[in-house]
Amino acid sequence: MPDTILPVREPRRVRFETRRRDLTVKTIDDLSPHMRRITLAGDMEGFQSLGFDDHVKLFFPDPETGVITLPGGEAKAIARDYTPRAFDVAAGTLTLDFALHGVDDGSAGPATAWACRAMVGDILVLGGPRGSTIWPVDYALHLLIGDETALPAIGRRLEELPPGARAMVLVAVDSPAEKLQLHTRADATVHWLFRNPTHGGHALADAVARLCFTQTDIFAWVAAEAEEVRVIRELLSTRHGIDAQRLKASGYWQKDAGGA
Repeated sequence: MPDTILPVREPRRVRFETRRRDLTVKTIDDLSPHMRRITLAGDMEGFQSLGFDDHVKLFFPDPETGVITLPGGEAKAIARDYTPRAFDVAAGTLTLDFALHGVDDGSAGPATAWACRAMVGDILVLGGPRGSTIWPVDYALHLLIGDETALPAIGRRLEELPPGARAMVLVAVDSPAEKLQLHTRADATVHWLFRNPTHGGHALADAVARLCFTQTDIFAWVAAEAEEVRVIRELLSTRHGIDAQRLKASGYWQKDAGGA
């Protein structure tokens, strides 16, 4: 039997003009023991985010001086990239979800440290997104794979998928207490994976290795720790036959490289 010829689809890429925004913390909600949602308010005129995995760049104050340094200043800017979980230009709000890495062992980076101590009325400086990558929604299956840091993008993608779309989601977290409510109109199956530290914590890669697909028209999106993403990308490519046109894999953080 001849190989199935899959339709060629290209993601649409859009660039935006960006500017600095000084937004104020409006609300703070803990979604799980290690996921904090912070909604900011302020001037959102002209803000655009058309892709579910877009990112804005957040600039955090120096922990010793409290001063926020921007690019081009004398000191190095302390900045991290985060997915716009939701936004409302008319209402002037932007919602960000912070995976609180390192709070239990004292290895928290600047983003987590800021999110843990944030209070209503605090100021956060940000820029972007610089652009969006808009992926088609008519694949036979949307395969979304990630850890806590990927949940904002995964949650947003699920909310944006139309009725009739099919999605399979693999999410690795530390315990059942970290599970979140993920809403969608699509036909979605969500598999929550719980890490086993004695096996190196590679819950995602182990699960991907065990997958078996009955269809070939798959869009795969992966975001997690960089080394595990490398392994997953190789598995999806060589074992499952997903080519580069239908695969996006991003290392959102690195072990032993400083926390978020």
